[in-house]
Amino acid sequence: MKLALIDVLIIAIYLAAMVVIGLIMKKKAAKNLDEYFLGGKTLPYYLLGLSNASGMFDISGTMWLVYLAFVYGLKSLWVPWLWPVFNQIFMMVYLSVWLRRSNARTGAEWIRTRFGFGNGAGLSHGIVVCYAVIGVVGFLSYGFIGVGKFMEVFLPWDIISAYVPFHVDPVFVPHLYGIFFTSIATFYVIMGGMEGIVWADAVQFTIMTVSGIAIAVTAMNTVSADALAASIPAGWDSPFFGWELGIDWSHHIPSIMEKISADQYGLFAVFVMMMLFKGVFFSMAGPAPSYDMQKVLACRTPREAALMSASVSVFLLLPRYLMIMGFTVLALVFFSADFRQAGNGIDFETILPRAISQFSQAGLTGLLLAGLLAAFISTFASTVNAAPAYLINDVYLRYINPYASSKVTIRASYIISLVVVVFSTVTAFYIQDINTILQWIVSALYGGYIAANVLKWHWWRFNGHGFFWGMFAGILAAVIVPQIFPDTLPLYYFPLMLVLSLIGCIIGTYSSPAVDEDTLVEFYVRVRPWGYWGPVAAKAMQRYPGLQPNTNFRRDMVNIAVGIVWQCALTLLPMYIVLQYHLSLFSTILVLGITTLILKKNWYDNMNREEIEYERFMSSIGKSIHDSVKEKTAA
Repeated sequence: MKLALIDVLIIAIYLAAMVVIGLIMKKKAAKNLDEYFLGGKTLPYYLLGLSNASGMFDISGTMWLVYLAFVYGLKSLWVPWLWPVFNQIFMMVYLSVWLRRSNARTGAEWIRTRFGFGNGAGLSHGIVVCYAVIGVVGFLSYGFIGVGKFMEVFLPWDIISAYVPFHVDPVFVPHLYGIFFTSIATFYVIMGGMEGIVWADAVQFTIMTVSGIAIAVTAMNTVSADALAASIPAGWDSPFFGWELGIDWSHHIPSIMEKISADQYGLFAVFVMMMLFKGVFFSMAGPAPSYDMQKVLACRTPREAALMSASVSVFLLLPRYLMIMGFTVLALVFFSADFRQAGNGIDFETILPRAISQFSQAGLTGLLLAGLLAAFISTFASTVNAAPAYLINDVYLRYINPYASSKVTIRASYIISLVVVVFSTVTAFYIQDINTILQWIVSALYGGYIAANVLKWHWWRFNGHGFFWGMFAGILAAVIVPQIFPDTLPLYYFPLMLVLSLIGCIIGTYSSPAVDEDTLVEFYVRVRPWGYWGPVAAKAMQRYPGLQPNTNFRRDMVNIAVGIVWQCALTLLPMYIVLQYHLSLFSTILVLGITTLILKKNWYDNMNREEIEYERFMSSIGKSIHDSVKEKTAA
């Protein structure tokens, strides 16, 4: 496809705007590390929530979700539980509050508030930094692949090559495009820090929302109900399922049945149960050390951290699924004949760029491309920001140059950001496709993360050695186990990953002494978790007689169950709008309204009251855990 001049201008203006934002925010970001990595903890929760949603509205994920919606229809609602998407509900209900109360700058720094400053704490601190960097490199590689494949459709190399003064093998054309756009993203994240990212995300999210609405309206005006019905198999337009998937493409596009078999989603009930099993444990572990955690730590208060996590689902799901379903409906009606002829040669991950190429008019194409490039750059920028936050704060300042000035540390963060981007780019050359790296990240790598990070919140006896050996065993298993089961969906060997990591946790914990009493009491008083904290809670109440233990486990679990239904309704709402299924849309709105009222009464009102009581109590006892930890660090 050849882009019109107006499309090129829109894309150029967008890319220039990102550079300008980075330059404008450079001076403020360079003040100190809190400004650079957390925006000075002054940004309102709704801006951080919008930025977090923008970071999750990534181009690779959108291409993947369009493929899922095309093949699995409304049952694709459940597949993102692989991440799992409902971890935002756990964050909303209680974990964002717990995490933000620590006042840490990174997840690795948070470890000090939980395990203190002994040898075990040092080991656990190091393994978190290692895990964070591995995860960042994985996600950057994943995004790099997506943007390269996407732009190759719109910028044919035979046209661009005339302006490039060197030869490029056609195999590496997507990588060249990836390098160009990652360079733009790298520039503005390095210059502008967290606040630059947030304001750039606001611009980008506006573009993506307008784009999503535009493509949804195009689909609704272009595709008739009869044409859609003739293009889909029975069961495609229902989110409900039985033991098996219940969608038979044999009479429409037979090659899709082979794709479903390759995905190993055929026994759909087993697949969903496994995702739910993994997802609950993953969600209870809290956010992985990435941009999601950094956005929580950047919030002004614990209450705003919870509201930020709640806002992510609202900001993200409505515009994203308007876009996804719009492209899906258009592709179903107009691409089915081509796909039947292509047989097994279909690359489903290119449905999205093909749909833009065929159905967008001049101007709208540029807006859509700018929007999806914004999605890529937003995710890329937030992820890049997470890596130097760990390597500077938790490695450079701790072990290399502890007395470095703000100017020196900011410059060091520039260098580290560049190194991480270059390394992830090289890594991306060896990855087959988007789905390969996605499955490894969300099932294998995350599988090694879960056990240690669930226990750190909920079991007082768990210590730094247990955390280190649990994480080490999990990361090692994430590298080795996929080699032993190369043809198995990573989700299905997740239980093995969990068990191996849990064994490491238990052995490490009981082969070393418990965390010192002062650290445990300070952590409990500051964070106030529920779980197996009985001995520590008793000592804390002796030391602080007015302390109220957290007894909200049952209420939080009810709110999580309601919240997951609420999130599913938010996902189905734009799907039914595009499909124009009026009765289903009305039912979804009704469910959304009921669940919102329940959450208002049982979560929001209670959280407001309890946070007021918490702040009053913390003020009455004087010194916070954050202050105490700083004193120990100085000592």
